[in-house]
Amino acid sequence: MSYWTSMNDRVEAYLNTRRGLGYELRIEGEELERFALFAETRGHHSALTAELALTWANASQKGTSISRARRLEVVRCLAKYCVLFEPETEIPAPGLLGPAHRRVTPHIYSEAEIADLLAAAAHLPPKGGLRPQTMQCFLGLLASTGLRVREALHLTRENIDFIAGVLTVWKTKFRKSRHVPLHSTTLEALNEYALLRDRCVPYPQTPYFFINDGGQPFQYRHARYAFDQLRRQLGWETHAVRKPRLYDLRHTFACRRLQLWYEEGVDVDWALPFLSTYLGHGKVTDTYWYLTGTPSLMAIVSARFERAASASEEVVYE
Repeated sequence: MSYWTSMNDRVEAYLNTRRGLGYELRIEGEELERFALFAETRGHHSALTAELALTWANASQKGTSISRARRLEVVRCLAKYCVLFEPETEIPAPGLLGPAHRRVTPHIYSEAEIADLLAAAAHLPPKGGLRPQTMQCFLGLLASTGLRVREALHLTRENIDFIAGVLTVWKTKFRKSRHVPLHSTTLEALNEYALLRDRCVPYPQTPYFFINDGGQPFQYRHARYAFDQLRRQLGWETHAVRKPRLYDLRHTFACRRLQLWYEEGVDVDWALPFLSTYLGHGKVTDTYWYLTGTPSLMAIVSARFERAASASEEVVYE
């Protein structure tokens, strides 16, 4: 028997349970709170129904088909929880509003593009200020480690062990923490930036590793604005099929690591879980999202297929 008297009670119970298991559910929680308010304004206090879920999902006047499908998907998760306590709960069928997720084809940076990006960052205004060095080091860290953008921005001075050569990421997505080994060149670049930062801003106002000229945290809006400047300066706004993004550096890292493993003869099926852990994914299938069929990777796949086909033909003829 359920003791819930409102949709807000149901949402609160669901969120408390999931968050108690370690899920943050920040965006999903905000969506469900809006759904609860929607139900309250309609006077709906009983068990969740498919009609109510669909009505709410379609209620947004500015929403796209993807956003409406995502709204319904969030309520489906709530419904699957509620039905355990209220058998009369209706769970909306999956796919009623179409796909809820769409993978935008990422831009996989070439080595030359990354070099151009870092070189351009070093010449950002103001000349002689900390901003160009902050942006250059920040971009270099993303390219060399595949960190999430906000993971890099939220690093503190204590997160980088220059002696052990390890970077620690504390409780980011899925509230997971992990150690990220650094290449010697990456460690050297971070150390050079740290020395310059402390000379330019001897009394910072924050413990964060990346800071601006005022000693405040270097925030996402600062990084995004600077990146947009660099993208225009490099001509990527008009000549690319799709504008490169900051987050595409993470995609590039995953694809480049896979390519190097193939070239080195590493058993990729065995090694992929290590890449998944390094990137901070909850399961290896999440890593597949970042792998793109680049020309280099497809050439390797084609060569492997040809070798396998030739070996099969030799066996048949024998």
